[in-house]
Amino acid sequence: MRYHSIPPSKKLSDFIRYFWVLESESPYTHHSMADVCPELLFHYRGRFDEIFEGGITEKSFISGIHGQCCQTRKFQINRSFGIFGVYFYPHAIPLVFDVPTVEFTGEMVSLDTWSRNWGSMLESRVMEAANNAERIKILSDFVVGRLARHHSPKRPVFQAINDIIHCQPQTNVKQLAANYCLSERQFERQFQQFAGMPPKLFCRITRFHWAMSYYGGRKIKLTDIAAECGYYDQSHFIHDFKRFSGCHPRQFFTGDTDATSWRD
Repeated sequence: MRYHSIPPSKKLSDFIRYFWVLESESPYTHHSMADVCPELLFHYRGRFDEIFEGGITEKSFISGIHGQCCQTRKFQINRSFGIFGVYFYPHAIPLVFDVPTVEFTGEMVSLDTWSRNWGSMLESRVMEAANNAERIKILSDFVVGRLARHHSPKRPVFQAINDIIHCQPQTNVKQLAANYCLSERQFERQFQQFAGMPPKLFCRITRFHWAMSYYGGRKIKLTDIAAECGYYDQSHFIHDFKRFSGCHPRQFFTGDTDATSWRD
């Protein structure tokens, strides 16, 4: 299993968190967890099946958006594969794709379903690219071109979204609104529009990702992770972790689940 991420150019760093690549020559089961950031995905080698309850399977798209979500999903492939992803900040979605971020919440949408005028061409170029460096160039140029159509200044809520992701998240919406000089009602409305979910849920999922970042590091107790990530207590931490990952944190941090195989 080979996974690596690549930072975007400085010009795109407010809209793209990073590009990433996951490749393997072996069969693989992927556990998709709750996330506040949407991804544009291209399966340039192989195609996954999504596994539903009762063992029912359905072919995933070849390329498309995996929207921000609060639930888990499971995918499987029985051959070698290669995936290229663009990990966006959520407020980039309406600026790049002309679709409110909230429309992608909890959804997986094929590129050709909602972008027939340019989606097929973009998919073909990415699939036919000689390597991942070329894919980054194609997608960077695409995003720059789409952003160039907008001339409005950055909104304070964009910075709020960025700060919550990169700083220790807090769930006091009134204080968050005040931090960015917005009324609580303005903040909640704009946040829902550009983040795709309410600020409290966004902060909870972000805090869950902060907790996951301790995986593979020094030996640390669950109580310590809970305290360092701002949970009220260990039971609160376990409840949220199980909801957003589908497994107990003890399983996750000991590697006793295939949900961590791409990290190892």
